[in-house]
Formats: sequence, structure tokens, C-alpha cells
Amino acid sequence: MGDFYTKAAFSFFIAFGVVLGGTLLAGIGSVFLMTPPKEKMIQVASNLKIWALVAAVGGTIDPIRVIESHLSAGYFSPAVQQIGYILFAFLGAHMGTELIQWMNRTGG
Repeated sequence: MGDFYTKAAFSFFIAFGVVLGGTLLAGIGSVFLMTPPKEKMIQVASNLKIWALVAAVGGTIDPIRVIESHLSAGYFSPAVQQIGYILFAFLGAHMGTELIQWMNRTGG
């Protein structure tokens, strides 16, 4: 079970990092392009959320295939693990988006 927690934590932090890093770099880019960074950062964070999830779970359709093949064979544990990884990745992407929105609200 320790391996599950390790992979779930990596899924969380990868998704969180994709959203946070991509949004902060978009904010820097918008400063160089002389566009308002606040609006651009919120837009980019929302757009990156799904891609952060995809990047964290492997970037392919394999997790969905694992869920389908194991459920149809009657093995629930691997399917539940994959769903857990997806949920942790979603939580990381969502928390990254919320952090960017909070920073923009409190930053003036």
C-alpha cells in the first residue's frame, strides 16, 4: 500500500506543479507582452487544469484501459488504485488553480 501513496502523492504534485508553473510563466510572459497578467493567469490556470491531470496520470489512455480491463475481469483493486491516482491528480490541479485565484485576489 505504500507504493500507492507514493504514486498518488506524485500525481498530486505533478498536477499541482503543471498548473502553478505554467500559470506563473504565462504571467511573466504577459508582462513581457504588455498584457494584464491577472486575467491571463486565471485563464491559463483554468485551461491547464485538464492538461495537468492528463500529464500526472501518464498522458495516455492507459489508466482508462487499466480500469476497464480489470473491472471486466472482476479485479477491483487495480481499478480503484487508478481511480485514486486520477482523483489525487485532480485534487492537485484544482488546488493549483485555487492558489492562483487566491494569489490574484489578495495581490491587488
